[in-house]
Amino acid sequence: MNRQQKESLIDNLHKQFVSSAATYVIGYSGLSVNAISDLRSKLREHKAQLKVAKMRLTKRAVAAVPALGGVEQFLREQRGIVFVSSEPTAVAKVLYEFSKQNERLAIIAGYVENEIIDAEAIKTLALLPSRDVLRAQVLGAMLAPMAKLVMVLSLIHKKLSSQDSQGEPKEESVS
Repeated sequence: MNRQQKESLIDNLHKQFVSSAATYVIGYSGLSVNAISDLRSKLREHKAQLKVAKMRLTKRAVAAVPALGGVEQFLREQRGIVFVSSEPTAVAKVLYEFSKQNERLAIIAGYVENEIIDAEAIKTLALLPSRDVLRAQVLGAMLAPMAKLVMVLSLIHKKLSSQDSQGEPKEESVS
């Protein structure tokens, strides 16, 4: 790779670091080509991309982004960078599930919502329900009091309609 190609790669990595909603650093040492291809296809489904480059070039791209200063310490050995464009929790879930199936994949660190997180925080993030499920849970919690009120009012209505005008229960005929 000549100097111009290296500079182009650094620029490309820099742009991806800046434009990504989240970034994860993974260790892929010992994974087969088929396993990496499988991981890439699973990540593509969630609008994420796995990039593998020389760590020296990746460190240069990270150095140009001041907010990612703490990520440099994780960039050594064989590392891959996962760039996430939409849903960080869904991609964390993919990485976590894949690491459970392939023990050679190591989740090292991440950069989510302007914060550097470790592998344990990524696992916690992966175990969270998706954004849509969380929204449904919040909406359900907000609607529960109203639903209970409607239920109580309908029970009162049924009780009142089952009594005659003197307040005595109506006799139901058995046919």
